[in-house]
Amino acid sequence: MKKFITRAYKISTEKIKKGTAVKFVVLADQHGLVFGENNRELYQAIKNENPDAVLIAGDMICSSNVETLTAAEEFLSVLTESFPVFYSLGNHEYRLLEDPLMKREYLRYERMLTEAGVCFLHNEHVAARIGENEFVFYGLELPLEFYRKPKAPYFSIKDMDALLGTPSRYGIRVLLAHNPAYGRTYFSWGSDVIFSGHYHGGVLRFSENHGLISPQFHLFPAFCCGHFRKGRKHMIVSAGLGEHTIPVRLHNPRELVIAELVHGE
Repeated sequence: MKKFITRAYKISTEKIKKGTAVKFVVLADQHGLVFGENNRELYQAIKNENPDAVLIAGDMICSSNVETLTAAEEFLSVLTESFPVFYSLGNHEYRLLEDPLMKREYLRYERMLTEAGVCFLHNEHVAARIGENEFVFYGLELPLEFYRKPKAPYFSIKDMDALLGTPSRYGIRVLLAHNPAYGRTYFSWGSDVIFSGHYHGGVLRFSENHGLISPQFHLFPAFCCGHFRKGRKHMIVSAGLGEHTIPVRLHNPRELVIAELVHGE
C-alpha cells in the first residue's frame, strides 16, 4: 500500500488574532494515488487533524489517466462532508481543461465537485471568516506556457495583476499557486501565506528546502520544498502526495502538509 507522512508547519503572523489559531490541511500532487480503500487512510489522517479548511494546490489528478479523475472526485466528495475545501488548479487539471478532447470530461469532474461543495478558484478569490479571523483565498491558474520545459517565460507582478488583480487590503491573504518557480513574484505581489507544490520535493531531497531537480529540468531549483520566509510573509511548498511518469522518490516521502497559523511576529 502507498504510504505518506504528515509534515506540520507553524506560521506566526500578527494578522491572526491573539488567543486564536487556524489550521489548514494542504493537498498537492496526489495524481490520483489512493491510500487505502477509497483513500480511507488519507481521509482518516485529515480527520484526525480536524482542520478549519482543506486547501488544494493543484494536480489531484494525472492528465494522462482519466481514471484518476474518478479517484479524486470520490475522495473530495467525501471530504467536503466534513470540511470546507478550496481548490486551485495545477498544470494537470489545466491541461485537461484546455484539451478539446478532454475538456468535457474535466468539466464534468469540476461540476460534480462544485455541487458537492468544493470551491474552485480560477484566477479568482473568495473571502471567508474562520472563527475570529478574516481570510481571502486566491487561486492562481497559470497558462501552460509557464510550465514549459526546459525554459518558461518570466512571470512578473504585472502578469499576476492581470490574472488575479491587486491583493485585498483586508484579511489574511492566502495564495494557492501550484508552480513555486515564481515564488519571488508571489511574495512581492502581496500574499501573506502561499501554498505550492509541483516539484515533488525535487525527486531527491537533500534537506527541508533543497531538492535535486524540477519538472522543468532545472537543477537545485529555488523554492523546491518546505517553508520559506520573506519578512512577515510565508511560503510552504509541499513535496506532494504522489508522483507520475517517473515514480521515484529518494529521501523524499510523500507528504500531507499541515499548516497552523498562530498569532506572533
